[in-house]
Order: sequence, then C-alpha cells, then structure tokens
Amino acid sequence: MHDSNLLVAAVEELSTGVLSDTLDAAGYRNHALHPRVRPLDDQLVLCGYARTAQYQPAGEGEAGDNPYELEIALVDDLRVSEVAVLACGSTAEPVAPWGELLSTAAQARGAAGCITDGLVRDTRAIRSMKFPVYHGGIGPLDLKGRARIVAVDIPVECGGVLVSPGDLVFGDADGVVVIPRDVEERILRAAFDKVMLQERARRELRSGKKLSEVFARLGTI
Repeated sequence: MHDSNLLVAAVEELSTGVLSDTLDAAGYRNHALHPRVRPLDDQLVLCGYARTAQYQPAGEGEAGDNPYELEIALVDDLRVSEVAVLACGSTAEPVAPWGELLSTAAQARGAAGCITDGLVRDTRAIRSMKFPVYHGGIGPLDLKGRARIVAVDIPVECGGVLVSPGDLVFGDADGVVVIPRDVEERILRAAFDKVMLQERARRELRSGKKLSEVFARLGTI
C-alpha cells in the first residue's frame, strides 16, 4: 500500500529539479520526459503512481469496434494517488486521448492526474477542475479512426522515458520526472535531505555570503 503522507510531503516540499538531481546522483540519467510535455496548469503539482497505456495507430477493419474500450476500463480502474500515463508516440498522427470527461471520471476516483505525450483537449474545462494534466500538445483530434489502446499496465515509453506500472511520477511547472519503483524510497529520502541542504544554502545566501563560499561548503547550487 502506498504511503499517502509521503506523497503529500513530496508535493509540498519537493520539485522536479531536486528529484532530477537526486536521480542523476544515483545513476538514473534518463528520467525527465521530453520538454515538450508540459503542464496544462503550471500552478499544480502532480505526484502519484503510474498506470500505463500504449496507443497504436488504428488498424483497418476496426470500424465496428469500440476504440475506447481499454481506455474506459483503465480510467474506471484508477485508484487514489494513481496517474494515467498514456504513451502516444507511436501513433501515425497526433491524437487527443484525454479530455474533460476522462478528467472528471479520474478525479472522482481520487486519481492524481494524467500524463500523455499525445494531445489534450477541453482545456478550459480541465483547468477549471484543478486536475493535473501534462500533455505533448493541445488539439481537438479524437482518437476514433486514428489510434487505440493496445495494452495497459505494461512498460511504455512516454515522452522519451521508460515508465513502468507503479513507478512514481512527479510533475511541476518545470516538467515531469519518473522515479523507478524499486528505488523510490531511496530517491525520496535523498531528495528530502537535499531540500534541507538547499534551505541552509538559501539562508546563507540571503545573509550575504558569496555563492562560491556556500557552494564550496555545502556542494549544492
């Protein structure tokens, strides 16, 4: 079971910059989604556990099928503190797998947000909901006839980063980072330590100490 208090503390105290530095120091270099994946509302922070979905171009002869079947099932199965991670990089053309109604359903189930390297639509409505959504672009194109989910809860590449089910994903105004679930505790512990060190550096800099002095002593910048 996930520690909800830990997630609250992460949202309140951490940032993608701190987590990125901590992951780098631990040898996990490819953890930040491509810079084009941006928050719909950069005042919101996203922190939760990945539920993944892989999209592919829609095949021929699928006109009678329901292209939303797996997407609906994934959203209906979202739990508290989970994040829908929708990988659309392999679709033939940009599509918007996420919009207002999916946001409404996910928020009602206690989900923490959505991340996609595809498009998002219904943006004004989603912003008014204060539901964290990260996207690879904004546009109205529905996936029907263009793309469909072919698998859920598998490792996917989203925004150039491998995301596995259960990985911790964190997003703020600077972007999104992915923390592999098997090192989550170690990375978070180190990130909280780094925040404390940065606060000490901040106090010293505000008191007038030179940046070179503070960096030499504390090793953070």
